[in-house]
Amino acid sequence: MKTIKILGTGCPNCKRTEAVIKTVVDELGLKDVQIEKVEDIEDIMAYDIMSTPAVVIDDKVVVKGRVPSFDEVKQLLKEDDACCNSDDSSCCDETENATSSCCGSDSDTSSSCC
Repeated sequence: MKTIKILGTGCPNCKRTEAVIKTVVDELGLKDVQIEKVEDIEDIMAYDIMSTPAVVIDDKVVVKGRVPSFDEVKQLLKEDDACCNSDDSSCCDETENATSSCCGSDSDTSSSCC
């Protein structure tokens, strides 16, 4: 399950950010997404955020100090699903053989999707 956190104390821009994210999630038909509002200032500061709103996807800060556009949120959610953005070197389990790279280079199969 993907977790999207909206960091902010309830300001108008924080509310707009929440609306943008909810709209994009609905438009894309994403069912396996949990959206959380984080309003506690200490929790926000734990992400090293000094200006809000901010957006965190799966514990990675992707936007801070501004309202993201609809297109930007769509791109962030699509990028977040990409194999190459994984901390793991491969999307395959260890028994599968990589046949091509997820980044498009057939010669580099060290980080690949099967």
